[in-house]
Amino acid sequence: MAEKRTMSTASPPTAVVDIGSNSTRLVVYDTSDRSPIAIFNEKLLCGLGRGLDATGQLSEEGIEQALGALPRFIRIAQEMGVQRIDMLATAATRDATNGAEFVRRASQISGQEIRVLSGEEEARLSGLGVLSGTPDADGMMGDLGGGSVELVELKDGQTGPQATLPLGPLRLDPKIVAKPSKAREDLDRYFSTIDWLPRIKGRSFYLVGGAWRNLARLHMDHINYPLHIIHHYRIPAAQALELADVVSRQSPGALQRVPGVSKRRVDTLPYAAMLLHRLMVAGAPKDIVFSANGLREGCLYDHLSQEERKLDPLLESCARYADHELPNSAVTGDDLFRWMTPLFPNETPADRRLRHAACILSDIAKREHPDYRAEHALIRVKRLPVVGVDHHERVFLALAVSSRHAQIDDEHNGMKIVRHLINPDRIDVARAIGLSIRLAYTLTGGISSVLERINMVRTETTLTLQMPADLAFLAGEAVERRFVTLGKALNLNTVIDRFGA
Repeated sequence: MAEKRTMSTASPPTAVVDIGSNSTRLVVYDTSDRSPIAIFNEKLLCGLGRGLDATGQLSEEGIEQALGALPRFIRIAQEMGVQRIDMLATAATRDATNGAEFVRRASQISGQEIRVLSGEEEARLSGLGVLSGTPDADGMMGDLGGGSVELVELKDGQTGPQATLPLGPLRLDPKIVAKPSKAREDLDRYFSTIDWLPRIKGRSFYLVGGAWRNLARLHMDHINYPLHIIHHYRIPAAQALELADVVSRQSPGALQRVPGVSKRRVDTLPYAAMLLHRLMVAGAPKDIVFSANGLREGCLYDHLSQEERKLDPLLESCARYADHELPNSAVTGDDLFRWMTPLFPNETPADRRLRHAACILSDIAKREHPDYRAEHALIRVKRLPVVGVDHHERVFLALAVSSRHAQIDDEHNGMKIVRHLINPDRIDVARAIGLSIRLAYTLTGGISSVLERINMVRTETTLTLQMPADLAFLAGEAVERRFVTLGKALNLNTVIDRFGA
């Protein structure tokens, strides 16, 4: 993955209004660049597609609710400084006989052009959404909405063949869903027509949609998973199949009593689980991975240039959270990254980018009370709404940034989460990164012109700190102590070379 990063001024806020089969939603993002962050998110459950298969039309009640919400959404977006609003309508609107009339009225009342997506376009944009947050995604994206399910193959950073099927929960006759064997036969028949579906065998299945996200919450609660972040939560295939099968056999009343299940989703969750189960049987993926990014993020990603798409979403996200209120002489995350690179000669590309991200975020806790900076950094970085990392990488990054300040006691709840998700040897690497950052700040006071004159050289047995004679006075007791601590973390002897003295 590319490490190229832009530090240019962020673009203005942007917004997407998603007129779906079940909900109409406004999401405002702080920018439209490589890693936008949602700063406002509001939805109204209009149920436009309710009864569509029986009547062929959008729900009249849903139409009035959606039309009533649109002026508010547009005004909020405009007051927030949004310069572009993408208005998207999906399955129910494109399939309904009164869809065109609804679009006409909605365009008139909102003053905005509404883009009615074809099934293929909806699948493509949802796939791009997954790729925007997980550039190396390999397998299949599935987006379950109220009116349809979109499937698209993901490979080499691109979307491939796709399918859109009228299998959203609002489209189905409840009497059919109440007969599991008949419903499974119908689903299997639909999936048998997708000739590329067998290609996902042994690859990952990326899930988008609120109903499927509830399955992630259920699984987290069931196994006492310590990090309640849905994005990039991964479940091995065998566990996912068992979960989907069990949930598909539950009644809404039974699910309503289960902690973590959205009360608004209990009616559709058994069907969503059944749909997932049959898709997994048909495609045989190795695991399922939940994505917080979908259609709306894909719409924004689609506007980017090819050069912008190549930017690393993790590094871009971290740059947004870094403290840029710095004097021109200050050490930057990029400076730290370059300075400590000789310490990690055998790191993988994945570790290299995590180290880069830790350097960018290294000062995220500097305005906290000194006694709580390490704890604050661990908690905050672990919970940042960044993409481009899985859960193991997320806690690794949090520990590295935390270790820039101090070593947190192993009995701290935050460290219990770290130890649950990453191995001891990974903990040592993360701490070494943090100790390197700490040494750099202790040496220089955060001044770039000083850091660039000091080098570290690593051999198989020794770590040498090279300092010119006129800066030798900087290597005081605190520096020597922290340098030795870093050497121990790397299992190296330490030498300070005051050359020219």
